[in-house]
Amino acid sequence: MNVRDAATATSTAAVLAALAGAPLVPIAPALAAAPPVPARAAWPLKPVRLIVPQSAGGSTDLVARPLATHLSSALGQNVLVDNRPGAGSVIGTEIVARAAPDGHTLLAVAASFTATPALHAKLPFDSQRDFAPITVLSAFPNLLVVHPSLPVKTVQELLALARAKPGVLNYGTSGAATGTHMSMELFMHLTGTRLVHVPYKGGAPSVQALMTNEVQVNMATISTSLPQVRAGRLRALATTGARRAAVLPELPTVAESGVPGFEYSSWTGLLAPAKTPRPVIERVHAEAVKAVNNPEMKALLATEGAEPVGSTPAQFAAQINAEIARWTQVVKAAGIRAD
Repeated sequence: MNVRDAATATSTAAVLAALAGAPLVPIAPALAAAPPVPARAAWPLKPVRLIVPQSAGGSTDLVARPLATHLSSALGQNVLVDNRPGAGSVIGTEIVARAAPDGHTLLAVAASFTATPALHAKLPFDSQRDFAPITVLSAFPNLLVVHPSLPVKTVQELLALARAKPGVLNYGTSGAATGTHMSMELFMHLTGTRLVHVPYKGGAPSVQALMTNEVQVNMATISTSLPQVRAGRLRALATTGARRAAVLPELPTVAESGVPGFEYSSWTGLLAPAKTPRPVIERVHAEAVKAVNNPEMKALLATEGAEPVGSTPAQFAAQINAEIARWTQVVKAAGIRAD
């Protein structure tokens, strides 16, 4: 190796060591006169963009924003939330799949991330190959809610009305293949009912549509619908989890309400483009776990019916793989098609 090659190799090793937080050790005397490498990690070199592929005000956005505030402080660079809704979260997700894997672009996703591959034969990205899982941030059930003018107060009354008027009631979702869509499709599959799907560009617009009676039903995320339930603008019939929500202990689950086998829990997670350097993934993971377990953020999640998770990258990857396999089976059995 000549002096020039040695210098290049040494400089690369030094930068990688700095990124990992390890002490720098000169490995070639040819660098004796080279400028010193900064002791602190070079990353991030510029503001970090946190893509949220849903609209502002939705459940993913409500977690992403306090997370961005924490990361901005911890990393010494602004972390900016960039809402890119549309096409059932595909638009924003594709942006991250195609972004440079340098740690300056991250993706906050909802549970629909694992349902999308089951619904679309062709996607502009591979959900398992094109992303580096970082952590599950939070988990929470959805709420089965209706417009107050609808003459139903229980799940069974809703089923009776839906069966009496098949294809008449409309249900809103935050987009095709999102968690609000898939959970409602599962509900209809198990109950033999058929409501008309009306997708919106995010959870907040879909809940707004329910409040204005554009649609009559929504299996909305608890974070976007609970404030409207408490204000009397929506009526909650049941929660979708395996057990009652701590924030609404008086409300039965869908399964308790006469739909055995129904269970759906949503979540928010954090990913980066595939091939993002491991030290970056580890740093973001550590700070994200700190953020969701911060007392203030835990309290915020609790008010929205959510709990912090903070899983490891390996655990999150395993969850993604398992859920994609599950939704593929559900989609095939129910004959669900993407809108």
